Amino acid sequence: MWKVILRRFLLMIPQLFVLSLLIFIMAKFMPGDPFTGLITPDTDPSRIEELRQEAGFYDPWYVQYYNWISNALQGDFGRSYTFKVDVATLIGERGMNTLWLAILSFILIYIIAIPLGVLAGRFQNTLVDKSVVLYSYISYAIPTFVLSLIFLYLLGYKFPLFPTSGTVDVAYEPGTYDYFKSKFYHLLLPAITYALLSTTTIIQYLRSEIIDAQTQDYVKTARSKGIPINKIYNKHIFRNSLLPVAAFIGYTMSVLLGGSVFIETIFGYPGMGQLFIHSIQARDYSVITALILLFGLLTLIGSLISDIIMSIVDPRIRVD
Repeated sequence: MWKVILRRFLLMIPQLFVLSLLIFIMAKFMPGDPFTGLITPDTDPSRIEELRQEAGFYDPWYVQYYNWISNALQGDFGRSYTFKVDVATLIGERGMNTLWLAILSFILIYIIAIPLGVLAGRFQNTLVDKSVVLYSYISYAIPTFVLSLIFLYLLGYKFPLFPTSGTVDVAYEPGTYDYFKSKFYHLLLPAITYALLSTTTIIQYLRSEIIDAQTQDYVKTARSKGIPINKIYNKHIFRNSLLPVAAFIGYTMSVLLGGSVFIETIFGYPGMGQLFIHSIQARDYSVITALILLFGLLTLIGSLISDIIMSIVDPRIRVD
């Protein structure tokens, strides 16, 4: 198993190389340059030209790429011209916000999806099943920004149960109980919205697996032996039906860590998703390229984690 993990990890190296090259090329094709956002009516054009020269903007593209990827491997992604700080520092700060949002959303997704999927599969074609399926269709069909705006209006303004922006109230001292309570309170509404929109796939796969498992020979044998139906579901059907759910764990976490553009922007939550949109609007290419590279890396890691989890859940499965 460790050989497989090592092989998959080594395979990520050329994938990241290709991804970084594509990111760099796309950034070069984008209009303007990182210094365009610095231009104001009072800006001396010669100063902008000096900055371009210092940054090697007129060097051959392969020289620019080499310099960029070499610095990136050392954790130096340049400097944000919008926020006036190092890109790594900026992403680290926003990344922690996204991390907490991702963890809470991840927990809520599986708390909601697993019971609903089990109920829908066990009580197929009943009112319970039809209600769960209807919920799945609605959550899948409704756009993210629509539900976010509805929740923001109802629970943030109409009935002000949750904060409407930020990560914590500035009145509290960092490290205190009230500080962490406020931080959690600010996480709830975007996390609940995120979770409600992300359960469809897990519910449908779990429901289908449970329905299929009911017709398997091992279930029929257990029933013929007089084993209680609850024990059959809990010990046999449920465990075997978790395989497709396990396959989504790594991928789900990587997507959540990537940040949700709509969720974070609408709720005013300063995470990586909101930072990505802001950087595009400000043409802050240093931040854009670093974020896209990070999102790609998270996707590759998520795929690897999913394969590892599946091999643990079912020893018969081996990663190819």
